[in-house]
Amino acid sequence: MDAPISEDAIVGAAIGAAIEGMRPIVEMQFADFSTPGFNQIINHAATLYWRTQVPCPITIRLPSGGTSGSGPFHSQSMEAIYAHYPGLIVMTPATVEDAYSMLLEAVAIDDPVIFCEHKYLYYHLKADKLPTEAMPVGKARIARAGRDLTIVAYSAMVHEALAVAEELAGEGTEIEVVDLRSIKPLDTDTVMASVARTGRLLCVGEAWPWGGVTAEVIARVATEGFGLLDAPPQRLNAKDTPIPYHPNLWTAHRPTARSIAAAARNLLRM
Repeated sequence: MDAPISEDAIVGAAIGAAIEGMRPIVEMQFADFSTPGFNQIINHAATLYWRTQVPCPITIRLPSGGTSGSGPFHSQSMEAIYAHYPGLIVMTPATVEDAYSMLLEAVAIDDPVIFCEHKYLYYHLKADKLPTEAMPVGKARIARAGRDLTIVAYSAMVHEALAVAEELAGEGTEIEVVDLRSIKPLDTDTVMASVARTGRLLCVGEAWPWGGVTAEVIARVATEGFGLLDAPPQRLNAKDTPIPYHPNLWTAHRPTARSIAAAARNLLRM
């Protein structure tokens, strides 16, 4: 259903449809544009079941993350903002297959879901065969096994981390890459098991550092698995600035395979 460009009204209409027993999917064009609908998402969708015991099965699709030349209003990663609020599930698929099966799950469950699909999925990836079943929410995957260092990533940063793992494999280093898939709920068990194997942790996210997903992962590991660590856990995020337009500045702003590799080598020396 086409709608006027009024995100507040779009989300409000979806909440009303959910109350009436439907399972609406909201598409926001860009994650950045979800902020005009913030009140509806946070104060209504997220709290509806807690207040009334009426489910609110809406799925809000947010094309997330940056592309070269998009600038500060079409490139933001909003996942940590929404993960802060109880009542919302936040999914961050890294592959086309996961995006498909996780979207099936998002529509099927009775909770409101923030579905952060990175624009990288549109431009750079394809799937030869799509899954036929929904994926249970909150289960991370080991994207690449290793024994020397764990890189925890999600969304497009998984592909940067895999490129680094391939590069360092040529130097005799085995990096394990954990793809979180969803950040609310967060699969702490898979992360902890990986750190137990490697003893070192590097968390990578495209979003800004303050109050971010990487900080939450490190806090959990430091609290629950401090004895597993052989070196201080590290994180790598975008620079704490608005997202620049120019391709060269944008590349310098966000983590890349080059900066991740440098951080991994530094951690391995600790």
